[in-house]
Amino acid sequence: MRQAQVVRKTAETNIEVKINLDGDGSSTIATGVGFFDHMLILLSKHGLFDMTVNCDGDLHIDGHHTVEDIGICFGQAFMKALGDKQGIKRYGTSFVPMDEALAMVSLDISGRAYLVYDVEQTLTPMIGDYDSELTEEFLRAFVNNAGITLHVKMMHGKNSHHIVEAIFKALGRALCEACSKDPRIKGVMSTKGML
Repeated sequence: MRQAQVVRKTAETNIEVKINLDGDGSSTIATGVGFFDHMLILLSKHGLFDMTVNCDGDLHIDGHHTVEDIGICFGQAFMKALGDKQGIKRYGTSFVPMDEALAMVSLDISGRAYLVYDVEQTLTPMIGDYDSELTEEFLRAFVNNAGITLHVKMMHGKNSHHIVEAIFKALGRALCEACSKDPRIKGVMSTKGML
């Protein structure tokens, strides 16, 4: 089983993240930010990852440290759970519609961290108790700690909730595809012999 746990404690946040890449999409999420909980539950469900995320953060300031630090822990746990990356497909792409919104996520588990975040700045500043700018911060923290190249593009959309939800669902589905194993792949999917 490809599983990992990461614990991170700072003056701003106290976080525990557990992940099982070979799960069924079960999750227990408690970040203190309701909309972000909803997004992580969706990511887990659509990625078919079992996830536990607990965070006690400095929400009296705002949600930035909580969301970013969970991205750091999620990235570290994901990389740790992948192990030697033997036999994984490496690439994943998903287009997900959510009513009028359509998001595309394409990624490469390459060992090279890079984020392209092409989402029009038409999102409302807040979605419930969630600062919509934090979507990019979460994704950047995740890719920097997981060594993933990630492209996110908003293809269409008007409703901010729908747009962000489509992004998280597409991320889960693309990660599921990329970290799934193919018995035809010997070693890693790279002519270099390493990822």
